Amino acid sequence: MGRKLGVGVIGCGNISAAYFRFGPLFRGIEMRAGADLVPEVAKARAEEFGVRAETVEGLLAADDIDIVVNLTIPAAHYEVSKAVLDAGKHVYSEKPFVLSVKEGRDLAQRAAAKGLRIGSAPDTFLGGAHQFVRAIIDSGRLGKITSGTCTVMSHGMEHWHPNPDFFFQPGAGPVLDIGPYYITNLVQLIGPVARVAALTATPAVERTITSQPRFGEKIRVNTPTTIHALLEFRNGAVITLNASWDVWKHGHAPIELYGEEGSVFVPDPNFFGGEVRLTDKVEPAKKLPKWEHPFSMPNHQHPSGMLANYRACGLADMALGIIENRPHRCSAELALHAVEVMTGILKSGETGKFVDMETTCERPQALAPKDAKAMLARHN
Repeated sequence: MGRKLGVGVIGCGNISAAYFRFGPLFRGIEMRAGADLVPEVAKARAEEFGVRAETVEGLLAADDIDIVVNLTIPAAHYEVSKAVLDAGKHVYSEKPFVLSVKEGRDLAQRAAAKGLRIGSAPDTFLGGAHQFVRAIIDSGRLGKITSGTCTVMSHGMEHWHPNPDFFFQPGAGPVLDIGPYYITNLVQLIGPVARVAALTATPAVERTITSQPRFGEKIRVNTPTTIHALLEFRNGAVITLNASWDVWKHGHAPIELYGEEGSVFVPDPNFFGGEVRLTDKVEPAKKLPKWEHPFSMPNHQHPSGMLANYRACGLADMALGIIENRPHRCSAELALHAVEVMTGILKSGETGKFVDMETTCERPQALAPKDAKAMLARHN
């Protein structure tokens, strides 16, 4: 069966179900416990997935927990991750990793001092569709990527999420909540960012919840919800990013990358799969046949149909990296660079100035189909 690291979760809200559900797909990890500030929430999730409920203190002290997944709200990520590291355990955080470079560097120092690992979502860039695009770019088929666009626009979360308040507070908003999927994917495709600039706005200062159980309640909006940004990458590429929760409908592709020899149309990086389209100098955009990659195989019923969902693959890759003594792909360096890009965008929106990046990172190692297959427990 191979060695497995015990995993515990702090924060048993909505997203925890995905980790408990999909964690067992992978080698190297075993989901063992969940904790929450509200004991009833932890108990309900534990019963649902056959793990044990713990207090936060009990989880941090548990001998059978090697990695703690931090699924608290963004404003609590730093303090919770710090407590995990101080307890001598590896930590894997939901996005955004932290809310400042200072916080991220402090966690990195704590981890290094104890020989611990830090990982962070998103891991959707390891999906088959996005690794297909990575393989196309790395092959040189498009030539050098020179420019592109990113578009992540909707009308917010208050229509479906049971407790959407935090989405509209500092530490969230469309850049820090959804932006990590886009920024992280761009970095893994074309490399780190050199500087950013942005215009930001808050068209609606109040939102009305139309989901249950709080239908009709009002939320004050305390962070920008429409952002138009420019990203200059270290390789010279210039990408525009439009992120908004003030748009009902639009017709833009999630990501378009333009190279010297052609263009590639990238599916939504919030998901693992999707349609990849490609052009060259002459031919119009054509849908490419699906790449035979394990993390593009539909395995989860979604309201829009069967989709590929391999959330927790980044967590598993970190565990296997620990076991095999190799770097993991959803690294602290990658996550911190994405955080600086996103906070830099917001800072530029406040100041009206370009913001140079202080951090950088290596592109994470590509995940070839054979490597993804080897991560799956059923291939033991």
